[in-house]
Amino acid sequence: MKLCTRLISAATLAALASTPVFAAELTGTLKKIKESGVIVLGNRDASIPFSYYDNNQKPIGYSVDLANKVVEEVKKELKMPNLQVKYNLVTSQTRIPLVQNGTVDLECGSTTNNVERQKQVAFSVGIFEIGTRLLTAKTSGVKDFADLKGKNVVTTAGTTSERLLKAMNADKQLGMSIISAKDHGESFLMLESGRAVAFMMDDALLYGEMAKAKSPANWVVTGKPQSFEIYGCMLRKDDAAFKKVVDDAIKATYKSGEVNKIYAKWFTSPVPPKGLNLNFPMSEVVKELIAKPTDKAAE
Repeated sequence: MKLCTRLISAATLAALASTPVFAAELTGTLKKIKESGVIVLGNRDASIPFSYYDNNQKPIGYSVDLANKVVEEVKKELKMPNLQVKYNLVTSQTRIPLVQNGTVDLECGSTTNNVERQKQVAFSVGIFEIGTRLLTAKTSGVKDFADLKGKNVVTTAGTTSERLLKAMNADKQLGMSIISAKDHGESFLMLESGRAVAFMMDDALLYGEMAKAKSPANWVVTGKPQSFEIYGCMLRKDDAAFKKVVDDAIKATYKSGEVNKIYAKWFTSPVPPKGLNLNFPMSEVVKELIAKPTDKAAE
């Protein structure tokens, strides 16, 4: 009986000793997720084909698919197969504050990783690389940025394109009237309705807007890229454990080749809402990003 009691006591002590160790290992976002039973993903409503709503208001897209790969990795890491996933809508203006204040755990959309933002949030390894260009009507006469002199140009508020366009306007004295719309959908509406002659944004997003136009064949993406930018998933700063889980999930998707299927699904196949094909083959810079993942900014 004494031996049995000792064994039980030893087992109890071992269990008690191991519990705080496990708890101590969890910090930051992983601890928050474990305690709440929920991971909150920040999503966009109009960043086609990265993160947007389908006709049932469900978040879909290339970046959403990668975010779900991260969710699967978090489930394994925390041994929580029934982890609940919640989506929280963000905009260009709100995405950084909502990550910083803990409302959103991970934002995978169309967010450029740059040096300025790195002071506020952390980024995963890159998930895409774009060039900032122009979307305009084929009949507009606009071939490059110099052709915008004295014209109305739209971009989306809170984006790097807005900053670049304003700097270009001042430096080159182009006399443009710059319209800052609240999101990409509104930006394209300004263009389609004739209130702007061109829409400056990331080339992949411009192809996404063109795909949902009333007459996609009437539009063209043009102009020399004004910057090359790498998209990453945003998370809170100084959270190495969570960042490792995020990066490992994305790198595994790259290494397995599954990223090629995800890319083809969103960029070279018909996509909602109109079933149109963006016809945007994987660029050499994206192939390089997949072959050699990095969390460094392109700037």
